[in-house]
Amino acid sequence: MVTWDRVCDLVSVLPEVEQGTSYGTPTCKIRGKLFVRLLEGGERIAIFTNEREALVTAAPQTFTVPAHYVNYPMVVVALDTIDPVELSELLAESWRIRAPKRLAASLPR
Repeated sequence: MVTWDRVCDLVSVLPEVEQGTSYGTPTCKIRGKLFVRLLEGGERIAIFTNEREALVTAAPQTFTVPAHYVNYPMVVVALDTIDPVELSELLAESWRIRAPKRLAASLPR
């Protein structure tokens, strides 16, 4: 199972990542904007994505969209079933979505 510490390791290679809290749980932010949040219970995270429907359709045991995220481009990821390589790619995508355009463009794809 991927842990929050592993998530933090994966995002540490991204520029200007800062750690903080949101709703009492740990987060990682880019210039003050949240891009990944550990959810209550510590077994799931919420991230931004442009591929939410495809992720949920392909792996509903790993990706879900709770009612309070329906109007946001976010998906909840189960840390016990996510592949670490896929997670790394999704975290980079979430960072790109939230980072300023010029900074996002500086990160190779």
